[in-house]
Amino acid sequence: MAGHSHWKSIKHKKAVVDARRGKQWSKIARLIIIAAKRGGNPDDNLALRYAIDKARAANMPSDTIDKAVKKGTGELGADNYEPTLYEGYAAGGIAVLVDALTDNRNRTTSEIRVVFDRNGGALGAANSVAWMFSSRGVIAIERSAATEDQLIELALEAGATDVVASPEGFTIETALNDFEKVRKALELAKIPTVSAELTMVPGQTVEISAEHAEKLQALVDGLEDNDDVQNVYTNAQLAQ
Repeated sequence: MAGHSHWKSIKHKKAVVDARRGKQWSKIARLIIIAAKRGGNPDDNLALRYAIDKARAANMPSDTIDKAVKKGTGELGADNYEPTLYEGYAAGGIAVLVDALTDNRNRTTSEIRVVFDRNGGALGAANSVAWMFSSRGVIAIERSAATEDQLIELALEAGATDVVASPEGFTIETALNDFEKVRKALELAKIPTVSAELTMVPGQTVEISAEHAEKLQALVDGLEDNDDVQNVYTNAQLAQ
């Protein structure tokens, strides 16, 4: 896994959240609604707990979080959002995976296709690129928060599969089933995290030129600006 690329992604996501906070809250609310359909108690529903943690990290007001949970459980009426995965390619053959929650699949598909077309990419068929990615837990930690030896010992003992160092900090990767154990181990050791999320990680990355990186960023920005899009994943390896 490319630690440097992941840290660039973190910085980009934080900038997006700051610039589009209202839209980001709306997207996270959808995530909470979907998760809460499986139960409104975050102690028994890990997906809901992660969604609420994400909401709090984005400084979403507590009453907004509570309202989204109640919509998901049906206490405030039902909002019917459908998880949808879009796959395609950016300029330079970079694989792009788009995770969306929509209440109108036809509308969202049309809008996603337009963004790909406008930015030199192409929307692909089902499983055209999804096979390149796997679901993983990824935790980012500032370099000043712990030593590399300390993290390797703690994380691997808790079940992590890898610890990668970069100039900005450390990236811990876990299998989905071990994500919560590793996160709790870090919490007990009082090691703060920059982010802790379930994400899609490419099996291999592809280095891209500055020109293609610029086009890719425009595509990702356009996709993330869509209200229905939750996450955008690529297999691009940005230059150091």
